[in-house]
Amino acid sequence: MINPFKEALPIIKKIEEAGYEAYFVGGAVRDYLLNIQINDIDIASSATPEEIKAIFPHTIDVGIAHGTVMVIWNQDTYEITTFRTESTYLDYRRPEQVFFVRELKEDLKRRDFTINAMAMDKNGQIIDYFNGEDALKKKEIKTVGNPNERFQEDALRMMRGIRFVSTLGFQVEMETLKGIVDNQQLLSKIAVERITAEFEKLLQGRWCSDALEIMIETKLYRFLPMLESAEKAISQLAKLHLTKLELPEKWAVLLLCLGVKDKQQIELFLRAWKLSVKQIKTVQKIIYWILQREQMSTWSRQALYFATLSIAVSAEKIYHLLWNQDICSDISSLEEQYRKLPIKSKEELAISGNDLLRWTEKRPGPWIKDVLSLVESKVVEQKLPNDKQLIKEWLQRCHQI
Repeated sequence: MINPFKEALPIIKKIEEAGYEAYFVGGAVRDYLLNIQINDIDIASSATPEEIKAIFPHTIDVGIAHGTVMVIWNQDTYEITTFRTESTYLDYRRPEQVFFVRELKEDLKRRDFTINAMAMDKNGQIIDYFNGEDALKKKEIKTVGNPNERFQEDALRMMRGIRFVSTLGFQVEMETLKGIVDNQQLLSKIAVERITAEFEKLLQGRWCSDALEIMIETKLYRFLPMLESAEKAISQLAKLHLTKLELPEKWAVLLLCLGVKDKQQIELFLRAWKLSVKQIKTVQKIIYWILQREQMSTWSRQALYFATLSIAVSAEKIYHLLWNQDICSDISSLEEQYRKLPIKSKEELAISGNDLLRWTEKRPGPWIKDVLSLVESKVVEQKLPNDKQLIKEWLQRCHQI
């Protein structure tokens, strides 16, 4: 058995010593069998939350109503969830009631896809009631049981299924695919934040293009924010090699495929996805400088300075992707050009507004910003040294002070 399972083994053993069952479950088991990086370890147990709290001295109630207790062990934290079944769902997302059970199979059969419905005991033995290992071998996303039932319980599972296509390189099994088509409208019942989280994971997957093609095939895109009529744009996005782009860059490419370039329209679109103000501003800057890049044969000192290196690199990558169908991997010349800039921000200017006030004895006003901007521009262009005395003399000669 490999880490991080080894590190969590004492938790399993301690629960068993108290007379209960405990297993590793979910994505960690799937990723272990796929021999890919394991992120979070989830443990399921026949012990109720109160019984888990009686076994371990240090716990936190993180989701106790749904059977989850966080155990603190050797400075690490582990979420332990009681075997459970669920009642009817209130809003195509959350069960009205949760019932604790003692049987592992009852817990596993409520899960979304067969590849996520396996368990592993302390000896590394796989418990697979729903042929999850077979689905892994076939590289197939298949629901546990009836697809309509699974998607009507939790409509977000449709997005998750397509996201797994992107992150694992699997295909969706035919009945499951039909289930997505038949239940697509239920996605409109799901909170935007949950949809965005899945969509961003989809965008970052290695097989993103395949996932986007399935998004078109099932027409699930019609229930994504602002994408109701975006089949052509999503199809264009699917044809691009996005894997070398960062997430904000991918949002920028999607917007450009949609023809959204105006600053206010960008904000309107991304607000519909509930992105943060910081994320929105970053995407706005990237798109602005992509449009500027179209007008430039190369980056000037001024453009590079005002864009900042990170935004310029993003714009350059996307510019090459959209117009040359390939991402520019050689950004060393851009980095070298940026390194040679005399200043990297206004804060590095040798003078300040206080210097201007002292030299002129004028009253504060908009003129200070204008003069500082002029000096900043001349310094960046290397037409004026970034030296306080030399800047003062130049301003006097130009009758700026």
